[in-house]
Amino acid sequence: MSETPTPHPEQQRTAIYPRSVKGFYRRIKTAIVILAYGVYFLLPWLRWERESGPSQAVIFDITARRFDIFDFTLFAQDIFWLALLFAFAALLLFFVTGIAGRVFCGYFCFQTLWTDVFMYIEHRVQGERPARIKLAESKWNAQKIFKIGLTHFLWLLVAFLTGIAFTLYWGNAPDLIVEILTFQAPFAAGITILFLTLTTYVMAGIAREQVCTYMCPYARFQSAMFDSDTIVVAYDSIRGEGKKGRHKPSKELIKRDKREQQGYGDCVDCGYCVQVCPTGIDIRNGLQYQCTTCALCIDACSKIMTSVGYPKGLIRYSSENEMQGKRTRILKPKTIIYGLVLVAVAVIFFWGLIARSVVDVSVRQVRQPLFVVLSNGDIQNRYAIKINNKTDRQMWLTVSLRGLEGAILDLGRFDKIHVSAASSSTFYVKIKMPPRKILKENKSFEFVLTNINEKSSNWTHTDNFFTPKKLFKQSVLNK
Repeated sequence: MSETPTPHPEQQRTAIYPRSVKGFYRRIKTAIVILAYGVYFLLPWLRWERESGPSQAVIFDITARRFDIFDFTLFAQDIFWLALLFAFAALLLFFVTGIAGRVFCGYFCFQTLWTDVFMYIEHRVQGERPARIKLAESKWNAQKIFKIGLTHFLWLLVAFLTGIAFTLYWGNAPDLIVEILTFQAPFAAGITILFLTLTTYVMAGIAREQVCTYMCPYARFQSAMFDSDTIVVAYDSIRGEGKKGRHKPSKELIKRDKREQQGYGDCVDCGYCVQVCPTGIDIRNGLQYQCTTCALCIDACSKIMTSVGYPKGLIRYSSENEMQGKRTRILKPKTIIYGLVLVAVAVIFFWGLIARSVVDVSVRQVRQPLFVVLSNGDIQNRYAIKINNKTDRQMWLTVSLRGLEGAILDLGRFDKIHVSAASSSTFYVKIKMPPRKILKENKSFEFVLTNINEKSSNWTHTDNFFTPKKLFKQSVLNK
């Protein structure tokens, strides 16, 4: 029998058991986690009064094809603004990466935020790093089954709540949560909750650092945005290694001046920076693509430096130029161009949202037939007027003509048009023109729609009035 080939060492995953750490950057990360979870889980429950639709601050209503974000309502035809928002986010990511590396990954990425919570649960249930390692290496018994089982149960619970919270953004939260709990929710809601539960559990609980290392494309192309001025988490090798390298503290080598005299650096080789790293790298080996710039190693090293009486900053946020004694340049052509483009996109986006029309009017001439000659000789054209009301208020509109002297506008049984809030309506109107008033074969004119409640609000649309060639020639000869 042929032997099964042994996997290459790089293909084997080494289990990582991050150690907890306290410090400045850990407090920042914890604050961001609390804020992010608070916004994510509580925002669907924030009420926001509207004349139409659910009174929910943020709701993505697929059925009505509208997104309500506080006072802004975006419809399917406003997809351009959503695309512009994504473009702005991408440019902002590139801009920040060029200046501060993968700081987004370390503090704001959903994978980081959820993994932080999953690791906190693991730590609370199974204990600190040595206890977790011991538990993993021990044989299966009642205690191990209980701790491992409780950990995975709590992971699944958080993942399940994550899926439910996401689903609540797509319907009225108070009604939808009752439907979910009574198993009466739409099939799509159930599938979404199941999908989010499984993916969150796998990504944040099982895969963890592999998502950042192998699955996320950002880890691979981030280096294209790095340069010698990019601020990253860096180890000061000159100070840490000295001439002879690292050395653990001893009675003779505890004081810093003694270490300097013998050629040893400030790094006491405690390994704390490696133990706290969520991706399991050694920052002392230089910049690595697995580093998410979370800065936990800075907190760990600062704690050790303080305990032995050495200055902090052996591991710190720094650039390659600063480490070499040069000046770090923030304002450079690349960042200036990114900044100007960001400002331009932001101005276009916000100006467009503020200045965009709250009503879209489109007119289509009914071409079957193109025109009709009535019994009294009048020429009649029919038009379909489609009105899209983007506001949360109903509208009553009047319709008039401009540039078509002598024409008669027929709205049928109505003298004004009603359009419900956040909805679209199509109305058919007729225009009649006496032959003696026809001056052109193809006459251009405008429909004018005016909001009855707001006389200053009106919208126009240009169209054409068609007449038969023979009748037009005859009208000209008669004149």
